[in-house]
Amino acid sequence: MTLREKVGQLNQRMYGWHAYRRTPDGGFELTEALYAETDRFEGLGALYGLQRADAWSGVDHTNGPGAEDGAALAELVQRHVVERSRLGIPALFVEEVPHGHMALDGTVLPVNLAVGATWDPQLYECAAATAAAELRARGGHAALVSALDIARDPRWGRTEECFGEDPYLAACFTEAVVRGMQGSPGEYFAADKAPVVLKHFAGQGATVGGRNSAESELGLRELHEIHLPAARAGVRAGAAAVMAAYNEVDGMPCAGNRALLTELLRDRWGFEGLVMADGLAVDRLARITGDKLSAGALALNAGVDLSLWDEGFTHLEEAVERGLVAQDALDTAVARVLRLKFRLGLFDRQGPTPPHFPAGGREVSTRVARGTVTLLHNDGGVLPVPAAVSRIAVLGPQSATTAHQSGDYTAPQRPGTGTSVLDGLRRLAPPGVDIRHARGCALTGDDLTGIPEAVAAAAASDLAVLVLGGSSARTPDTEFDANGAARGAVSHMTCGEGADLAGLRLGRAQYALLDAVTATGTPTAVVLVQGRPHAVPEAADRAGALLTAWYPGPWGGEAIAEVLLGHTEPTGRLPVSVPRSADRLPVYYNHKETEYGGYADGSAEPLYGFGHGLSYTSFTYGPPRLEGDTVRADVTNTGQRYGRTVAQLYIRRLRTPVWPRALELRGFCAVGLAPGETRTVVFPRPATDAGTTVEARVAESARAALTAVPTQSFTAPEETPR
Repeated sequence: MTLREKVGQLNQRMYGWHAYRRTPDGGFELTEALYAETDRFEGLGALYGLQRADAWSGVDHTNGPGAEDGAALAELVQRHVVERSRLGIPALFVEEVPHGHMALDGTVLPVNLAVGATWDPQLYECAAATAAAELRARGGHAALVSALDIARDPRWGRTEECFGEDPYLAACFTEAVVRGMQGSPGEYFAADKAPVVLKHFAGQGATVGGRNSAESELGLRELHEIHLPAARAGVRAGAAAVMAAYNEVDGMPCAGNRALLTELLRDRWGFEGLVMADGLAVDRLARITGDKLSAGALALNAGVDLSLWDEGFTHLEEAVERGLVAQDALDTAVARVLRLKFRLGLFDRQGPTPPHFPAGGREVSTRVARGTVTLLHNDGGVLPVPAAVSRIAVLGPQSATTAHQSGDYTAPQRPGTGTSVLDGLRRLAPPGVDIRHARGCALTGDDLTGIPEAVAAAAASDLAVLVLGGSSARTPDTEFDANGAARGAVSHMTCGEGADLAGLRLGRAQYALLDAVTATGTPTAVVLVQGRPHAVPEAADRAGALLTAWYPGPWGGEAIAEVLLGHTEPTGRLPVSVPRSADRLPVYYNHKETEYGGYADGSAEPLYGFGHGLSYTSFTYGPPRLEGDTVRADVTNTGQRYGRTVAQLYIRRLRTPVWPRALELRGFCAVGLAPGETRTVVFPRPATDAGTTVEARVAESARAALTAVPTQSFTAPEETPR
């Protein structure tokens, strides 16, 4: 390969939607922009978002590829790339798959925070396999998957992309997504499996003030104990690639951080896969190096193999000629890109990708949605809906919409896709139950004109179901940064990338609606459909029942209705602690075990703690007991109906060379029990070394973290004994 061809393999410059246009006859044609890009490097290393559809890309059902023609478009582009390449090297098509493939007609899954609430990695593994099959069926190759960020500050708009606040929980789900998408470990990927690009590495959830891409103040121990375990689990599970995060660690941005990307990830962990930079992250390094050419050299030398939209990597040929990058370093990065293409079979495949689009996506999404619904409190038997209830008022800005049930990075949906809470209750409620509806107010703003109608409906009913929450829905009037993040105050977008909040309150009118509806005296069940834990202590104080469903996806309304009516049990458990207000953060459970107290003007404890969740029955737990290499406990259903609980194993370190955390999750197990039934749950005894079990994969806690460490060194001993 020539130096120019090699550099081309390391660049992912184009936005995929710029590579094609619809023709009058409904087909596709390639653009001059694609011709120019393939001519520039005699081919194309990778192409981002060929199938992406959203307000930022401007792609919708009028101009973009759907399930029926996505594979044909991919084949059209690939044929052109191979023909323009002297050596016939195909392109790698990289797609967003944060909660399902972000493409027209792709199955939208509940967001990661909802997945974390299921505490069911096996269920998520099945969902991830479905997403991978859909991606490959329409010609996509690599899946960008959020998995590594830890939700430590709910003000951060990307909280919805985290599995939760706990490293062990995140590690379990990260393993699940790698297994589900990539399949059994092997040299080659099956035709319905996709290499995973885990993002973001590392510590992006720890930015100051919950502000997107802001600075971080991570010590080495916090980095190793909290923010690296999920990545370590993903690497051990065989993840094909990781994406370097935007944030910095100890002053050095991750995309230019050799200690992180090479010394730790490759040398210490043995990672042999691909490292991709986040969008325009390489060019940001020019703030350190002085220009984009040297920024590209810094990133490549640090361990980045593939850039995303950056100019810096386009200058690598000159960087080699000037001695800023060694030829061997460039060749190593090129080899990693080519190896992934070989593992996908791209050099061997002839003709278009089979246009088989897998069925069953809706069923999978709904199954996950059912597991996300979490009952936080239920006073006086408000839920499930009693048989005597004959009139139900379904109220609130989230009650009759599906648009705000899905998270950020969701493609436009065809009309009629999904089920709202109102739709679900109307379909599933017993015959003769009168269901009336009033919106009451909007998600944002202080317009109170719709509240009287909602109050009248509540007063005339036996039960009010009040559905409140937030939205990550992008709209045509949303403004975006160059990397696709929402910018500025967006009308209805209260969560998602770029939608960070100083406070955690809902729109003002939603609280007025809550006050007015509960004041009627009608028993009220509040449902929060949200992408982050909003502060709504009023619902805890005034509503008879409170549930949360973290953006459960298009069919989440059906899942919520099933739980309200008692057709299914509420099985979700909180993956994050719920604060009383933003001014009492942080509230995560696994803080350091110090003797600090509360505030003089209020409690420092969360409104609801990590792992909390109720059922429609009750359970008792016997004392844990050590038996050989296991920890065992008896769980009994002491209620009157079948239920499922999640037994959770925590440890508390009594003796440790450094300051311990209050509690640390080390195992969990779901168990379903009939009334009066007792079952023994069994956990592997938490490991005392950094072995290969998931219990040992949590943190590499570092004694050396409290000693003098050379700048940019992440060397740390293995996990401390318990």
